[in-house]
Amino acid sequence: MTIGVLPDTMLQDMITRGEIAAEPAIIPEQIQPASLDLRLGTVAYRLRASFLAGKGQKVSHRLHDFEMHRMALTDDGVVLEKGCVYLVPLMETLALPEGVTAVANAKSSTGRLDLLTRLITDDGTEFDRIPEGYNGPLYAEICPRSFSVLVRPGMRLNQIRFRAGQAALSDAELKILHQQEPLVDGPAVIDEGLGFSVDLKPAEGDLVGYRAKPHTGVIDIDKIGHYPARDFWEEVRASDGRIILDPGAFYILVSREAVTIPPDHAAEMAPYLAMVGEFRVHYAGFFDPGFGHGAAGGTGSRGVLEVRCHEAPFALEHGQVVGRLVYERMAEEPRQLYGKDIASNYQGQGLKLAKHFRMG
Repeated sequence: MTIGVLPDTMLQDMITRGEIAAEPAIIPEQIQPASLDLRLGTVAYRLRASFLAGKGQKVSHRLHDFEMHRMALTDDGVVLEKGCVYLVPLMETLALPEGVTAVANAKSSTGRLDLLTRLITDDGTEFDRIPEGYNGPLYAEICPRSFSVLVRPGMRLNQIRFRAGQAALSDAELKILHQQEPLVDGPAVIDEGLGFSVDLKPAEGDLVGYRAKPHTGVIDIDKIGHYPARDFWEEVRASDGRIILDPGAFYILVSREAVTIPPDHAAEMAPYLAMVGEFRVHYAGFFDPGFGHGAAGGTGSRGVLEVRCHEAPFALEHGQVVGRLVYERMAEEPRQLYGKDIASNYQGQGLKLAKHFRMG
C-alpha cells in the first residue's frame, strides 16, 4: 500500500472489504476527503471518571468500575451536562489490516463548543490512537466543558483518519513544499511543523475573540445558525495587542496566518510547546486536503484557536506562536477536496464561532 493518509476512495475500499463496518451502514455523508465521521450509538453511560481500557482489557468490562447510570439515546435527544463525563458506544467498528493505523480527533464544530470528545478502544493505553491490526468496537468519551448539549443517535462529533506507514513530513520536506507552493501568507516558521501565531491586532476594529459565558442554556447540536451568539459568548476586545486569559475560561481566537493545505497533503493541529503550561490550544481536528487552497475555491484560511487557560492568569501577546500544523502526504489525492465539492463550513474562514450560532 502507498505510504500516506488514506483518501476518500481508499476509505470506501476499506468499507467494501469490511475493514470499516457499521450498524446501520455507513452513509456517504460520513466520508470526508481524508477522514471518516463517526456516529453516536443508542446509549450513553454517565461515568464517575474518565478511563482507558488498558492492555488486555475490554472497555465493556472496565465500564462496570466507572458507570454511574445509563441513558438511552433517542431521536428526542438526551442532555449531556456540563462538567460530566460520558461514554457512548459508536456505530462503527474496525478490523484494521497490517500496516494501517488510525488517529481520531474532534470535528471542528465539536471543538468550538468546548466539547471534549476522545476515542477509546479495547486494549487502549492512550486516547485517539489505534494500532495496526486492531479488531473491535469504538467508543466516544464525551465531556462538555462550557455548555450542556443535546445529542441523538447518529450525531457525528468526532472523526477518524487512517494512515499507511509514516506520513508526516520532516521539516526539510516541509520547507521544500513551502518553496514549491506557499503554505502560509507570510514568513514560514518551520519547527516540527508549520508554526502559527495568534492575531490580536485585527485589520479592522478591536474584536479579537470570544469567551464562553459560564451559565447558559442547552445547545441542540442539530440546530445550525439557531442560537444568538450573545447568549453564549462575550466579546473579547484588545486595543494594544494583548489580552489576559482567565484561569478556567474558554476562548475562541484566530491565527494571524492564513494557511493552505495542498490537494495531495493533509494536516493536523498540534501544540507548539507542551512545556508552556499556562494555556492550551485544543487540537481542533484535522485539516483536509484543499483547506484554503485555490483548487478548492480558497485563498488561504486562518485557523480558529480554541484556547483554555490553566492555573494562573496569562498575558497572550499578538504574534505569539501558539501551535503548529503537522503536514502529512496523502497516499493519493482524494476525489473530493475540502470546500469544493462538499458542504464545508469553514473554507475561507476568519474569526468564526461554531456553526450553531448566529450573530446579532
